[in-house]
Amino acid sequence: MAILTREEAQAILKKALAFSKADECEITLSGNNGGNIRYARNEVSTSGAEENTSMSVESRFGKRSGVATINEFDDKSLEKVVRRSEETARLAPESPEYVELLGPQKYITTKAHFDATAKIDPAYRADAAAKSIKAAADKGLTAAGFLEHYTSFTSKMNNKGLFAYHPSTYVDFSVTMRTEDGTGSGYVTQDYSDVSKLDTGKASQIAADKAANSKNAKALEPGKYTVILEPAASIDLLRNMFSNMDQRAAEEGRSFLSKPGGKTKVGEKLVDERITVYSDPTHPEVPSSPFSGDGRPQEKVTWIDKGVVKNLYNSRYWASNKGAASIPPPGNTIMEGGNQSLEDMIKSTKRGILVTRLWYIRSVDPQTLLYTGLTRDGTFYIENGKIMYPVKNFRFNESPIIMLNNLEALGKPQRINGSLIPPMKIRDFTFTSLSDAV
Repeated sequence: MAILTREEAQAILKKALAFSKADECEITLSGNNGGNIRYARNEVSTSGAEENTSMSVESRFGKRSGVATINEFDDKSLEKVVRRSEETARLAPESPEYVELLGPQKYITTKAHFDATAKIDPAYRADAAAKSIKAAADKGLTAAGFLEHYTSFTSKMNNKGLFAYHPSTYVDFSVTMRTEDGTGSGYVTQDYSDVSKLDTGKASQIAADKAANSKNAKALEPGKYTVILEPAASIDLLRNMFSNMDQRAAEEGRSFLSKPGGKTKVGEKLVDERITVYSDPTHPEVPSSPFSGDGRPQEKVTWIDKGVVKNLYNSRYWASNKGAASIPPPGNTIMEGGNQSLEDMIKSTKRGILVTRLWYIRSVDPQTLLYTGLTRDGTFYIENGKIMYPVKNFRFNESPIIMLNNLEALGKPQRINGSLIPPMKIRDFTFTSLSDAV
């Protein structure tokens, strides 16, 4: 029962909603099935499958609300979960930020479901792992990887006339490879909606090459360097930035976008003019849901246009309270880039460092978005347009705002973690100390 069609989901939601005696009632029905395979030391260690369908019911009496969940869908169970949510609502305090439920909405169509991904079976998972392990074994390396995939749907209905339904598929693959002596490490990660775009053997070759080439790294003095950040190195810093573009936080003085007097930096140039960031649920490379968690329609929104902050997202309450446009958080993030390949960016670098990945990132100062963390799994010194040798990992202290103001070049955007992010060449990236970890 995990994956329901639009008609099947609508029928169950209507039946459950018919039991409601509340002033307002909204029900969300979701399900997924999928599987995974994990391997380490070039051997499969675990493999499994998952299937689940669940329902969440929110009932409201005035400004009081209560929520109950269930994963049984016979008539008795449906009535039980609705009654439980109503009982909870009657006991709850009034919400000071109450906003009535949405009425009927119009949603755009997005294609995020692919049959090839939905049909992944244990044989495919085993073959995907075997190709990755072979890429490691052929170079005398040890691989540890993980592949998981899901077919999902989300549907929502309320007694104000709203109905929404969205199916999707997703596959995610990552592998770390180490040399036998433990001094070299490489990493790659790829995710897609359409599994036909994934080749685990080819992807694993990238990690294998990085591992083999990163043996016996040399120490460089910490300091400010020109860096080329692969998407896996910049995604977490950028995601932290994008996830902090909340209107309320900015207006309450809790954000890097805050200004005195409850004002924000919307309309101001914040980063290099080559930076344009938007979200678009219909983008063919990173399709996402046409509606947000609260039922608001998702549309194409430009967040940063040629370095200028254009929009902030908000809750329905905050939008209503401030008389602002109601803009939900984005379902994906797309940063425009250039046409340069990673090789082109390396060739144009006189002296710099190629960073495969950043990890263990922690906030230092929320107001400036200053973060600290470490490089990992392949860090290389570049001189006169060539990779010269591997270097020991660094600890960094950097803000994505400063980083995007020190931009030298952008490469072709690549999908990573459901977003499109280009490789970036950044000057004066701050490395503060060395790390002996591989």
